[in-house]
Amino acid sequence: MAIIQEVRGFTPEIGENTFLAANAVVVGDVVIGRDCSVWFSTVLRGDVNSIRIGDRVNIQDGSVLHTLYQKSTIEIGNDVSIGHNVVLHGCKIHDLALIGMGAIVMDDAEVGEGALVAAGSVVLSRTKIGPHEMWAGSPAKFIKMVEPEKAAEMNQKIAKNYLMYSTWYGEQD
Repeated sequence: MAIIQEVRGFTPEIGENTFLAANAVVVGDVVIGRDCSVWFSTVLRGDVNSIRIGDRVNIQDGSVLHTLYQKSTIEIGNDVSIGHNVVLHGCKIHDLALIGMGAIVMDDAEVGEGALVAAGSVVLSRTKIGPHEMWAGSPAKFIKMVEPEKAAEMNQKIAKNYLMYSTWYGEQD
């Protein structure tokens, strides 16, 4: 069963039809929307500041979300995919964005609507990735524009797939 822990008077809020894998950890000031999935060995640490997650977001295995005390928060929009082993630290991810496997997005960075951050990329603090842009590398740099319809279609498909995968694990306590 997932670990859901109150810290400093904040109890995580988990939206309807949201799957938490057996060893996922959700701590403190965390609000997760509807139809989301938080996968194995993922940690959402809202102990020092808030984490807000929209609807139909999948946060894949081994990812870590954290913030800076009294300085940064995490905001994730709707229909967002966070790949395996991603680190999000005090950043904002807009609707329909995709963060590739092993990427790192640092404090006060912003990933625009429908944007793609390639696997293994490092998005430095205060970087602003515009809507429908693809960035890659370490540090991440602009690569090309992404067709908005294709980005939306891809992320909505991934979100639906991850919701389907979560049903394979049966009812959660």
